[in-house]
Amino acid sequence: MSFTTEASRWSDVWLASAARGTTVGGDFLAATALALALQGAGAGGLAVSGLLLAATLPLVVLAPLAGRLADRVDSRTLLVTIGSAQAAICVLLAVADDPIVVVVLVALLACGLAVTQPCLAALLPAMVRPADLPRASAISQTAVSLGALGGPVLAGLLVGQFGTRVPLLVDAATYLALVVAGLLLRTRRGGRRPTADQAGRVDQAGRVDQAGRADQARAGGQGSRVNPGGTGQGWRLRRDPLMLVMVVSTAVVIAAIGGINVIEVFFIRETLKGSATTYGLVGAAWMAGMLPGGWLAARLARRLDDAALVRGVLITLAGCSSMVLLAATVPAAVLLVPLWLVAGAANGAENVFANLLTARRVPPGMRARAYASYGAAVQGGSMGGYLIGGALLTGVAPRPLIAGAGAAGLLVVLVFVPVVARAVRRPVREQSAGPGRDTTAGPVRPQSTGPECEETTGSEALRPGGTDAGLATPGRPAGP
Repeated sequence: MSFTTEASRWSDVWLASAARGTTVGGDFLAATALALALQGAGAGGLAVSGLLLAATLPLVVLAPLAGRLADRVDSRTLLVTIGSAQAAICVLLAVADDPIVVVVLVALLACGLAVTQPCLAALLPAMVRPADLPRASAISQTAVSLGALGGPVLAGLLVGQFGTRVPLLVDAATYLALVVAGLLLRTRRGGRRPTADQAGRVDQAGRVDQAGRADQARAGGQGSRVNPGGTGQGWRLRRDPLMLVMVVSTAVVIAAIGGINVIEVFFIRETLKGSATTYGLVGAAWMAGMLPGGWLAARLARRLDDAALVRGVLITLAGCSSMVLLAATVPAAVLLVPLWLVAGAANGAENVFANLLTARRVPPGMRARAYASYGAAVQGGSMGGYLIGGALLTGVAPRPLIAGAGAAGLLVVLVFVPVVARAVRRPVREQSAGPGRDTTAGPVRPQSTGPECEETTGSEALRPGGTDAGLATPGRPAGP
């Protein structure tokens, strides 16, 4: 790979990460502002949970359609179109007064996120070599953490000075970052046209680098073809035991502890007598912890095989739950900050482990729908937590609810320990399903070729290190 191509791919990583971090910051800004507005207006836990559900339900319901859309449609078209629409919706949200209209607009914003999130997530593995993916994931995680770190703090300051309209207008401006990224990113996927990953490197005039096409043909082998629709065959979540247990365990733990998103504003503002600014700072502490957590996980993930990544996900989920349990004991809101820093570090590590596992085990043409499915499971767990937290808050004080959420999360982790052990053994047992098949989960070994060979159908080009990287799909190619 030439220096120019390598540099352009890393510039794409930074550009996509910056766009994602900017929009996440705007989302946290708007969400915190709306939650503070509801609490200040005398609304109860059900009102806050209802708002959160409006922002979550489309991510769950639309996941199958959104994932396929992100795999099949040109990523540039999606980012530019949806980013523009979301900016316009935020402007309408800033001037809306009717609560029903606010909920509808929040739900429309979430419909856009259901597509753009898996679109950006699936672009990241296409930008770098497999060996560089942990570092790229850490860069993306850092940008997201910085955005989420600044959003609640800025919301606490702006709401106190200007009310909710200014924060929502700022959120509208942040969505324009998606439009800019869509226009400037050189790495593209989906759509019926040659891309940098499907047909070699494309110059700014749209001409395909013939050397890149030849490299791809050699990597894919004779008769290799590119599916222009961006579809893939041979992978299903239910057939991949490690991916399945990772998705399910994460969703159930989040359902157990997700209620703190509803309870936290009442716990800090009413039980601990904290100010709006304190509420924003406590929320930012969790995101601040994600920064070192993501980078430490990136350094560690290089040496972990797939089974170890799943165990890492379970350990980090236990860390988050433990900090939530300890949070119920604090006498002042400021003491939540160190606990949320540790919980955020565990959360950041979990994100890197989960993203890397998905990139390793899912064929390139199906990554967007895989990320969408994982996101739907996580958001579905959050949605369950919102409902449980909002309902219980009507009759139970915030402090015991926080303690119950942390204890429930730890209990779920303990239940899933033997499930993970069985899932780790299962690919090994399936090795006997066919002669010469090695389905033992193992670390991805760097290839001599760049990521542009990922979209070919040659068996060796599509399998990291010449194997199927533990895909539990005997007899099928690990690619589109």
